[in-house]
Amino acid sequence: MAPKVIEMGLVLVLVAMLWNGASAQSGCTTALVGLAPCLNFVTGNSSTPSSSCCSQLSSVVQSQPRCLCSLLNGGSASLGVTVNQTLALALPGACNVKTPPVSQCNGKLNF
Repeated sequence: MAPKVIEMGLVLVLVAMLWNGASAQSGCTTALVGLAPCLNFVTGNSSTPSSSCCSQLSSVVQSQPRCLCSLLNGGSASLGVTVNQTLALALPGACNVKTPPVSQCNGKLNF
């Protein structure tokens, strides 16, 4: 029961973070909410990403890769979620998913 409550809490925090950080980025909120299964990995609570995380990451990369910038540039810390930037950057490699270079993210959170 406790893991389900924690997971739901993380999802709610992710939704709030994305609503604030990506609402101006058309269509990204829905895409990034789908990455909720990745929270355990990018927060350091799991040493490997789940298969559902990797599947969702692959889907976002294929459909809306520009939306990944808001994960790297978002204000997650102010909402009580500490995303480990090193782990977030390692996620594509851990999932064996090819992403565009981070250097393509600009101030408007676009690729």
